[in-house]
Amino acid sequence: MKLYEKIKNRSAKVCVMGLGYVGLPLAVEKAKAGYTVLGFDVQKKKVDMVNAGINYIGDVVDEELKDLVKKGKLSATNDFDRLTECDVVAICVPTPIDVHKVPDLTFVRNTAEEISKRMHKDMLVVLESTTYPGTTEEILLPILERSGLKVGKDFYLAFSPERVDPGNKRFKTKNTPKVVGGVTKECTKHAKALYENVLEAPVHTVSSPKAAEMTKILENTFRIVNIALINEMAIVASRMGINIWEVVEAAATKPFGFMPFYPGPGVGGHCIPIDPYYLTYKAREYNWHTRLIEMAGEINDYMPEYVVQRLQDILNEHGKPMKGSKILVLGVTYKGDVADLRESPALKVIENLEAKKAEVLFYDPLIESFEHLGKKYVRTDLTEDLLKMIDGVVITTAHKNGVDYQFVVDNAPFVYDTKNITQSIDRNRDKIILL
Repeated sequence: MKLYEKIKNRSAKVCVMGLGYVGLPLAVEKAKAGYTVLGFDVQKKKVDMVNAGINYIGDVVDEELKDLVKKGKLSATNDFDRLTECDVVAICVPTPIDVHKVPDLTFVRNTAEEISKRMHKDMLVVLESTTYPGTTEEILLPILERSGLKVGKDFYLAFSPERVDPGNKRFKTKNTPKVVGGVTKECTKHAKALYENVLEAPVHTVSSPKAAEMTKILENTFRIVNIALINEMAIVASRMGINIWEVVEAAATKPFGFMPFYPGPGVGGHCIPIDPYYLTYKAREYNWHTRLIEMAGEINDYMPEYVVQRLQDILNEHGKPMKGSKILVLGVTYKGDVADLRESPALKVIENLEAKKAEVLFYDPLIESFEHLGKKYVRTDLTEDLLKMIDGVVITTAHKNGVDYQFVVDNAPFVYDTKNITQSIDRNRDKIILL
């Protein structure tokens, strides 16, 4: 039976490589759609958890994972040789940037090398990891063709960017529209058929992997630029004595030509602080300097420092020096109600506070402890005694669950709220300072 037919009738065996925030939800949805799915990860702990039906990703439903494993529709391995069993391989491995903001495609290259050694005819490979335009055809394709197989004839290769928004209650993997771009028309046809079977959302095809790769970069660059704009507006508004949150709320009443973005202590997560730099890196090959994108990155990178400077001014107004002050950082994950520390601006706020000799404590309902720059931090209890003992609170994550903000405001000397999460509190507004 031809691969296209196997994809259409769901008899194709699918491998999802990388069982993180993108890969595990995708593996679950493909298994729910009727495919037999093999998850792959080099971390044995993740493999063992999946095989035991134990979930570790917030956007995956515990019972769904357990049921799929019990029925034999989903299993996991760290054995590359099992790739030979599969008809479809989806690559969902990390694509970080280094300290110089240069893309690191080590995981993608290594994964492609392992797939190439075990490829067989009539196989579909789809890259989902975010990367710069050209990666699929310039890096993956030559490696895969070392197998002796030819793209579009012996195997099919496409790029389909992940669109994951951790914690989003409305849009999950299953109901988020998908973009697909294949190396050839047959490649696109096969990849589109796969996602049409898996998703309850439109599958939009583009002319090439490059177009699909650029689509993802555009989506996140749009966000980083607009976040930088509102962060800069927040700094100016603060100096003018204007409440930027009130201004954004008012501007959002316009039914056209405006989309609200909100300021904060910086940007976090795997996508927004990282993805645009993939484009700035690639653009240099074409003798172009992406000034606006890099300036947006600079503004957003400055926000943790700005937050600490403002906090120092607030302490001064309370007759306290920053050195030796006890500061409670409220929320350390990069996003509210999501247990993910990746690129969290709260960590940079902590770095800046400690550089100024402040004593930092933290509370986050989702994080008991973490290590950062070789130092371990353990969550403190959010008690009345603690709040009366410290010198101030800075809210760096807008958790809607697990924090009694009224209690915090009533008992702390002051609360510097960088996320406007205290907007519903009526009492003691004079103790709340907004970004």
